[in-house]
Amino acid sequence: MDLPVDEWKSYVLQKWSLLPKSTQVTVCTAETLSDIFLHSSSLLQPEDEMFLKRLSSGYLVGKDPGAPLFYREQGNKKFQEKDYMGATVLYTKGVSHSRPNTEDISLCYANRSAALFRLGQYETCLQDITRAQMHGYPERLQLKMMLRKAECLVTLGKRQEASQFISDLESHFTDRQTLAASQFQILQSTLCRLKRKVQEKENPTETFPAALTTGFEDMNLREENEQISCASSSVTLCTDPLKGRSLIATKDILPGELLVREEAFVSVLNPGEMPPRRNGLESKWDTRVTNGDLYCHRCLKHTLATVPCGGCSYAKYCSQECMQQAWDLYHSAECPLGGLLLTLGVFCHVALRATLLARCEDVGNVTRKLCGEISNRDICLPKSKNLVQTLSHDLGRESEKNGETVEPPVSGCDVNGRYESNYNAVLHLLPHTRNHSPEHKFLCALSVAALCRQLEAASLQTLTTSLKSSQPEAAVVPAMCQESHIWGPAMLRHMLQLQCNAQAITIIQQTGSKENIITDSRQVRLATGLFPVVSLLNHSCSPNTSVSFVSTVATVRASQPIGEGQEILHCYGPHESRMGVAERQQKLRSQYFFDCDCLACQNGKRRAAAGPRWEAFRCHRCGELMQGDDVLSCGRASCTESASRDHLVSRLQDLQQRVGKAQKLLRNGKVGDWQKSAAHLRKSLRVVEVRHGPSSVEMGHELFKLAQIFFNGFAIPEALNTIQKAEKVLLVHYGRGNDEIQELQKMKSCLLDLPPVPEGPAV
Repeated sequence: MDLPVDEWKSYVLQKWSLLPKSTQVTVCTAETLSDIFLHSSSLLQPEDEMFLKRLSSGYLVGKDPGAPLFYREQGNKKFQEKDYMGATVLYTKGVSHSRPNTEDISLCYANRSAALFRLGQYETCLQDITRAQMHGYPERLQLKMMLRKAECLVTLGKRQEASQFISDLESHFTDRQTLAASQFQILQSTLCRLKRKVQEKENPTETFPAALTTGFEDMNLREENEQISCASSSVTLCTDPLKGRSLIATKDILPGELLVREEAFVSVLNPGEMPPRRNGLESKWDTRVTNGDLYCHRCLKHTLATVPCGGCSYAKYCSQECMQQAWDLYHSAECPLGGLLLTLGVFCHVALRATLLARCEDVGNVTRKLCGEISNRDICLPKSKNLVQTLSHDLGRESEKNGETVEPPVSGCDVNGRYESNYNAVLHLLPHTRNHSPEHKFLCALSVAALCRQLEAASLQTLTTSLKSSQPEAAVVPAMCQESHIWGPAMLRHMLQLQCNAQAITIIQQTGSKENIITDSRQVRLATGLFPVVSLLNHSCSPNTSVSFVSTVATVRASQPIGEGQEILHCYGPHESRMGVAERQQKLRSQYFFDCDCLACQNGKRRAAAGPRWEAFRCHRCGELMQGDDVLSCGRASCTESASRDHLVSRLQDLQQRVGKAQKLLRNGKVGDWQKSAAHLRKSLRVVEVRHGPSSVEMGHELFKLAQIFFNGFAIPEALNTIQKAEKVLLVHYGRGNDEIQELQKMKSCLLDLPPVPEGPAV
């Protein structure tokens, strides 16, 4: 998914192995990214492009004229089965394959509005009704959709608008003699009912949900940093000759404090499980639900009613505004290349989009930055007076300010020493060119070269069209392609950067049916992005921060007390609670090219050097790890606790069986068994606490489940107590905007609003 599909990788690696040794040496010893790109690009042959084109053509990303009817019929079947969510997604697929201003798209929008109405999504239903009308919904079918609109307006409490619309509807259809007697009866009875509802219904005050407002306020930095954009004043940017750049606490920081709030400079929605490339008609149209059907391809907002790109079936957006912004910023170039981008992988797509977004900054400055960056290995060596001003001098040279000698700014900062979340900062993220294997560099370079060729071909067609239509603004991409010797190496740089600097944008996705006692959750990777400020955080296998996401915005919070002068640390993936020290070291070395020396790894190495031990068990008295073979003893000298390994293993297996029973009871949704479920889950909490810690996000999720069990069992004191504990833990990691926290608050309000339980009669 990140890298190109396996077929292209195998093809390129075989091509590399067949190259003359001298050619391989030329690519391997190239000193700059520009040289690597130019050498690799010269090796791209027409047959290579044809092979890639065949792979790309397997993805159905264009508008297929037969697809709208197919998806509409499939959606109608789901609708009849009362699977309104499934119907909504299928109608969405039909919309995405329809051309604008056609009956196909209007019918799909209208049908989707019916499914949304059944789901209680009244505002979104109204939007789809408007879209259906805008695209020419047939007059013969208007009545049912107009009645649906009236129902929405009444249900939403929009009395004045509803009253006027009902009046207009009544006069519109009464004046026409086109309705059958049965339809006229339905119209009259429905309008009479709606009129009564309008008169009865109080107009609710439409306010922004309090919980949501609090959530957004909680995501704002209290006091912004003057040195680092998107960061709080509690941190400062430092550099170290061995560790590079880092963020350091300027004061004591409490758990839950917001340290960074940054919108991604660039992000690309992960396609998820893609349908198999087409080999026949039976697999032509895919009916599975993917992230691309449910999330905006620009802002990553969740939506059931996406608006498609007018030129392709793949890109979908939450609104017309988002679609237009995406088109203006990058999608006008990406639109004809959808299949190719899916073939070349997410990293290549992010690299392209980053360079397209760079056009939004000062083009002259960006070009000069690129020239400096791609021509001088992994650092920037300015070559002109203007570039010196743009790139804040040679990174190894001191400068003067007000007559005093000052240190040069940290890499990525502007001339004033400020670190911004912009393209300049993205350029200064290290590509680690020397650490990547020759084969990997060749794969990336050849992929980027093929992409540049296709961009040039598409841009020529765009230029021809724009000249015919007298729209010179459409020729921005061709201008970019004329400088492919700059933008090509820039894309290669970004593609190499992403292995160490890409951030997985994740969401917590609820699983299980609504009938269950509890809703389970799992972390799902939604998109891949570049966050220049978040990239300043160094790794620890036992971090002191927690990172979460809302759409394209990343928030970094302290997960434990951080003392003044301590480094702000983030986990890159390998965490001490999930992997042993050897596995963590191997993963970090292979992906990030460094040997981790964090405190968790130091302690792990010391324990390993001290001899074999059974690390699955801790002393129940003091929490220290147990040591030994057949008989385990507490590792703390002052503690005399010991236990048989067989006894502890037996207890662990018994606990695992109990947890399994609890999960089965919860999945089956047997409310009468809530006490058993709660007892089992309480025991599993002990395991989670020992393994992940009492303030870990894993502990928060387990407490949330336990709170749901108590709530559904009407165990009011236990529920309120568990809700308080879960809130306390989850607030540290997510802030008040989190879905689970808002659900906990709703449960608490519901319990507190219950009338007191009357005492029984005295005996």
